[in-house]
Amino acid sequence: MKRYFLFFCFFILLNLRAQQVLPENERAKVVDEMLSDRFNNLLPRLMDATDIDMWVLISREYNEDPVLRTMLPATWLNARRRTILVFYRNKSENSIEKLAVARYNVGENITSAWDKEKEPDQWKRLVQIIEERNPRKIGLNFSKDHNIADGLDKTDHEEFMENLPKKHRKKVVSAEQLAVRWIETRTEREMVIYDQLVDITHDIIAEAFSEKVITPGVTTTTEVEWWMRQKVTDLGLETWFHPTVDVQRTSEKLEGHLYSFSDRPEGMVVLPGDLLHCDFGITYLRLNTDCQELAYVLKPGETEAPIFLMEALEDGNRVQDFLTQNMKEGRTGNEILAQSLQEAKSAGLRPSIYTHPLGSYGHSAGTTIGMWDSQGGVMKDDGENYPLNPNTVYAIELNTTVTVPEWKRDIRIMLEEAGFYGEDGFRYVNGRQTELLLIPRVKGHLGN
Repeated sequence: MKRYFLFFCFFILLNLRAQQVLPENERAKVVDEMLSDRFNNLLPRLMDATDIDMWVLISREYNEDPVLRTMLPATWLNARRRTILVFYRNKSENSIEKLAVARYNVGENITSAWDKEKEPDQWKRLVQIIEERNPRKIGLNFSKDHNIADGLDKTDHEEFMENLPKKHRKKVVSAEQLAVRWIETRTEREMVIYDQLVDITHDIIAEAFSEKVITPGVTTTTEVEWWMRQKVTDLGLETWFHPTVDVQRTSEKLEGHLYSFSDRPEGMVVLPGDLLHCDFGITYLRLNTDCQELAYVLKPGETEAPIFLMEALEDGNRVQDFLTQNMKEGRTGNEILAQSLQEAKSAGLRPSIYTHPLGSYGHSAGTTIGMWDSQGGVMKDDGENYPLNPNTVYAIELNTTVTVPEWKRDIRIMLEEAGFYGEDGFRYVNGRQTELLLIPRVKGHLGN
């Protein structure tokens, strides 16, 4: 009886794990519920904070504004014809109107405000809506520094300004800050979902870096990459970039920068004694992950990784700590970068930090903390003028160079994990790697 009970428990656990990825109809329900929460509760606060009482977004089918794309209901994969959205915030009445200058409602959240039979001209109807509400500011999505906030194309901008009465033209401002805040800010429910996304991401990496996928002496790095890509497809998910897997070993020199993809050797056969590294992320429920982890391929007779590799990983974790303890509300990306690099170098480390916002997009909008080729700071954009805000998610992406006498060379410990900065400070969304994954897996070894 006990044996059957244990089998039943194992069966239930397997099914619970499979249920991590929802079927399409359930996903649509969750997406639309989260979107409703964002429109009704988050958006009014963001409009107040950025002092914009009317936000106008204009897109045409297959050429969508990146912000507008995040506002479409689950059953809309693209905008339709020309889609114009108008959000009007009346702070004194604590109300927000969500209108579409379109022939039909945009899902259940945004109401159609255009009867083409009464007013055939879409631009004239938009102007009527503006004049009826007489906003103080009209925010449009144009921006020099934030690509995601620069989604209004030249044609639509020109037509909008041509149709807008002169008395309102001086009210037009960039909605850059509002657009960035909309993209970067996560809600409570989204963070519950985010934990599951990162868990799925970790699970796929753990399976890829295991004896189930890798046979030392046979399997190549390219084969592991395509296995990861296929796994994502088989789960009914998507990835926003092609996975990469690379090798560092005693007989190979460290050549090129870690992001010189054109120089990355392809099809390397995985061998015992290799230090493997992957860069991998998924897209699910309109959120994205971005993760880099490390694995060691055991040599015959080994039951754990060499101590010098374990200590190297600890150095990588130390760089993470220097960075995350400097993430304070109101600091710019450049300020966080400079302080973190200084402290890490003072501790004898050789760090490089290139942490980016993560969320609605993989390389999302928000506070950029360095780039791999801009370790002195990012000029003229969010690294210089955009401060860290609460309720935001980041890919804590960095590396540290470690000299390994046993291999007579330097290696790079490259790490990346999703982290959340909230009202109570920083935390990892779903933990971070503090132990090397082992291939083959050793019983009782966690690896994360």
